[in-house]
Amino acid sequence: MKKIKVGIAGLGRLGKVHANNIAFKIPNAELTAACSIVPAELEYAQKELGVTDVYTDFREMLAKADIDAVAIVTTSSEHCWQIEAALDAGKHVFSDKPLGVNLEECKQAEAAVERHPDKIFFLGFMRRYDSSYAYAKQKIQEGAIGTPYMVKATGIDPEALVEGSIKFAATSGGIFIDMAVHDIDLMRWFLDDEPTEVYAIGSTFKHPEFKAVGDDETAVATYKFKNGGIGVIHVGRTAPHGYHVETEIVGTEGSIRISPVPEKNLAMLYNSNGVVTECVEGFPQRFAEAYLLEMQEFINCVCEGRKPGVTVYDGTKSTAIAFGTTEAWKSGKVVAL
Repeated sequence: MKKIKVGIAGLGRLGKVHANNIAFKIPNAELTAACSIVPAELEYAQKELGVTDVYTDFREMLAKADIDAVAIVTTSSEHCWQIEAALDAGKHVFSDKPLGVNLEECKQAEAAVERHPDKIFFLGFMRRYDSSYAYAKQKIQEGAIGTPYMVKATGIDPEALVEGSIKFAATSGGIFIDMAVHDIDLMRWFLDDEPTEVYAIGSTFKHPEFKAVGDDETAVATYKFKNGGIGVIHVGRTAPHGYHVETEIVGTEGSIRISPVPEKNLAMLYNSNGVVTECVEGFPQRFAEAYLLEMQEFINCVCEGRKPGVTVYDGTKSTAIAFGTTEAWKSGKVVAL
């Protein structure tokens, strides 16, 4: 079996998930190099992943490492130039979302992808590869709920991790850019349409630190789509019960709800607190299977010379919508998209 040699850039919380999948769980992939500006992350690559070829400079890894592909899991502001550099160096590229932190960067990435049509570019909208979301898409395509006309999406980080959210709030770009890109992508995917306008509001009741830097701890956006469809996104950072991701797709003949209870597993506890279903604690746990499946699909696309379903243009569109939503949130006005 031919193995695709992969170098990974970034070994933070999500980077470690992808690195372990490449190193140990994908038969036709081999993790041969790692890059990070954090010494402890390179030490992790050497000791835990068995990677001896490590770098602190991304361009040096591209020039010297024995790799066919690159997995980019760095800070969002680094994605686009690294995508361009990797493609120009002749490497296939997997990049975590978001594509970029502004539209100019996204266009830079688009141009790089267009210059190299023989290379695979894969953007990590992993929820499309989650078994429940993929099942919902299949049922919609089969006509199980008639014509879908509304998507209601909720994504709330756990209160247990709020200090991390507060720490990065000043540089996150605001709650919608920080938290809503996955839900924006799912709305477009499920409705197979593009939004034309948005209205958004936010509020802060528990942690004034968010307001102090011009952000909010919870927010809601409502979208109108070209064909008259509706999207509603609720994002937040203070779920007391755990990591809460829930999506409902409403159609003319029925609806599909995904994770109305963000359960950890199928076990239920019967004790002095009553009957309790434990909830997932964070995104690595909730989407563990999806992260593995999306990386396996990237490797398969490279092996087979096949383009993935999610494109660089999906990244640009979702980023543009997120910026439009942020403008609506800050201005208090309906914004055309």
